[in-house]
Amino acid sequence: MRLVIIGGGISGLSLAYFLLEQRPALDILVLESEQKAGGKIWTDKIDGFLCEWGVNGFLDNRPKTLELVSKLGLTPLRSNDNARKRFIFSNGRLNLLPESPTAFLASNLLSVRGRLRILWEPFVPKWQGGDETLAHFATRRLGREAYEKLIDPMASGIFAGDPETMSLKSCFRKVYLLEQTYGSLIRGMINLQKEAKKTGRKVGAGPGGVLTSFFDGMETVIQALTAFLGERLRTGSPVVSLDRKTTSYEIFLGDGTTLSADAVVCATPAFVTSAMVKELDRELSAVLSEISYPSISVVCLGYRREKIRQNLDGFGFLVPFREGRRILGTLWDSSIFPNRAPEGYVLLRTMLGGARKSDLALEPEDTLKGIVMDELRGIMGISAEPDIARVYTHPRGIPQYTIGHEQKTARIAELCRKYKGFHVTGNAYGGIGVNDCIENSSQLAQRILQEI
Repeated sequence: MRLVIIGGGISGLSLAYFLLEQRPALDILVLESEQKAGGKIWTDKIDGFLCEWGVNGFLDNRPKTLELVSKLGLTPLRSNDNARKRFIFSNGRLNLLPESPTAFLASNLLSVRGRLRILWEPFVPKWQGGDETLAHFATRRLGREAYEKLIDPMASGIFAGDPETMSLKSCFRKVYLLEQTYGSLIRGMINLQKEAKKTGRKVGAGPGGVLTSFFDGMETVIQALTAFLGERLRTGSPVVSLDRKTTSYEIFLGDGTTLSADAVVCATPAFVTSAMVKELDRELSAVLSEISYPSISVVCLGYRREKIRQNLDGFGFLVPFREGRRILGTLWDSSIFPNRAPEGYVLLRTMLGGARKSDLALEPEDTLKGIVMDELRGIMGISAEPDIARVYTHPRGIPQYTIGHEQKTARIAELCRKYKGFHVTGNAYGGIGVNDCIENSSQLAQRILQEI
């Protein structure tokens, strides 16, 4: 049996690994349209600076990722302890995000009224209306101020999303289940803490875990998977379309050649898969096309340390939409992991665009550099010219889980089941993070092995 995996990002590469780990003799071919594999995981090295093109790490709270890393012989690198400090830019200054209930009550990030409103949360009735937006949920349970200053920037930082359209159930399922189970976030957290004391396990509403990467950046894991696959990975091979024959699939490549396969997995962005399967199934193509992908740009600026007066003891900062700024936030990468900047230098990585300002991310590189430098001047007081600057633009970069996403993914799965040996995977369906992609690939590998 020949299996072709279309897409050489972390989903496609890890799927191939999990399949070959259990069935080394499987005839597997991975096709990647770009000249090198990796998807959104590329690491750029410039004059001693290490700039992540996209993903900058994963949380160490999911065993499947750590297991894969271990089997590949890699050494994970946990972020520095000072990276636990995170800031929100609000009311013209950087405010430390409270790390405990006591610190929250003492913090000036929210007004006294805003803090009291959060304490009222246990008395808010449980929602009975089905899926709701993150904005509606947060405002309903925590109040408008907490939503605007805390939840909104968090959504921008994780999804580059718009909370007014994001599905709570699809984006933050643990939080959704907390309310459904306990009727209150605060009551739920108290119960989870009691459970943690009994079991000794760390539990909570948030994702938990410590941000983790590698000394030479996230592309380390891609290089290891690429080396493992060897000639089974073919880069520079874009797929134009595919169709179903009587007992096999015909795959049409951009160079005019065709391949035949007994089974196919599309591990490409939903809009790419949509175009690919148009001849196979027009309804499937249409549903896939409904998953939106706003654009996002990453601007990396490197400075001599003495050029920056701001204390960089922390992870970085996020910016609430209400502040009217043109950036989503800035990570102090050289404070998070070692080896991100030469001795005596610092590296700052800023995000622009996302669901609310997608077009902004597509501005020319010089324009984006200028915007970031203007914003950092106002937020961090940086007036000096950077020593290095790089811009990485991702047109249609991050899939959005908007209201109705669960129904879309259920319909996609139902339509795929019509075709024996055909599957889709990737961060458009069951989680956008590296951990989600790897875990979903592991589960899909088991299903494929059972089928064959």
